[in-house]
Amino acid sequence: MTNSTDASFATRPKPSMLAVGSMILVIIAILTLAWQWLNTRHRFNEIEKSLSIKLEAYQALNQQSLALAKQAEERSTQANARTVILEQKLAESRDQQEALQTLYTQLAENREATAVAEVEQLLNIAKQQLQLASNVKSALLALEAADHRLEPLDLPRAVQLRQTLQLEIETLRDLPQIDMIALSAQLSYLTDLCSSIPLISERQPTLNSKAGKIPASAQSLHGAQQFWWAIWDDIKNLVTVERIDKPEPPLLSPEHALYLRENVKLRLLTARIALLQHDENTYKADLGMVKMWLNQYFDTKHPDTIKALVLLNKLSSNNISLELPQLSDSLAAVNSYKLMLEKNE
Repeated sequence: MTNSTDASFATRPKPSMLAVGSMILVIIAILTLAWQWLNTRHRFNEIEKSLSIKLEAYQALNQQSLALAKQAEERSTQANARTVILEQKLAESRDQQEALQTLYTQLAENREATAVAEVEQLLNIAKQQLQLASNVKSALLALEAADHRLEPLDLPRAVQLRQTLQLEIETLRDLPQIDMIALSAQLSYLTDLCSSIPLISERQPTLNSKAGKIPASAQSLHGAQQFWWAIWDDIKNLVTVERIDKPEPPLLSPEHALYLRENVKLRLLTARIALLQHDENTYKADLGMVKMWLNQYFDTKHPDTIKALVLLNKLSSNNISLELPQLSDSLAAVNSYKLMLEKNE
């Protein structure tokens, strides 16, 4: 048996070197292919892992993007809603603005008409002060108040009216200033003073200033002698002789004296009225008549008479004549302004 087997092996042909080399090459190629397949598989796995990681990251980013997009959409919806609300409010604001503009226009027109009415009233007050009381200061204050009332009206016609008022104001300011209150007070004081001045017939004789005084020559006398000397001095002063440089006026009865004093008061009263009317002729004529009566019928040596005469000379020297404006230009301008406003209505 053994021999037959060995014989069969012996009879087989031995493989050649080419076959062996080919086999080796095939094995190497298979091994190379296997290694490459494994390497490629490994790379594919790595790429697959990387792709899965990136895909997860992309999905996370996509979810964030979707969330942001949703938030943006919600905000856009809110913004659209707010825009609609703002448009509604804007439309309401425009309506309100138009209504306010209409109201402002009406108020402006009413304010202009009210201002013109007030200016007219102030001009009438100024005219009354000039015509009735000749009070330049009060009239000037009224005109300045009228000009100040027109100042907020920035309109050409208001500016023109203010220019007319400025001319009237300058005219009043150029007038000479007469202190009517002080002059009237002085006349009132003079009236009170003249009511107490004594007449010449009522004048008391002037006593000797040395009466009752013991001269130096009699001071050496004894007490009884000084007593008799004083009695003698009084007896000498019982009768006083004075020199009269002008004719003695006729004696006035108490009734005529009362009439004289009342005429003096009446003349001073008419002088005050003439002062208020700036009637210089009547004013000076009344004061001159009072001065003449004081010199003729009253005691000119009395201190009150001297004071009254000095005050009369001072009052007579004042110039009270004034040509007061009539404010006709300003009143005409205001009337034209009112007619223009009535036509616009």
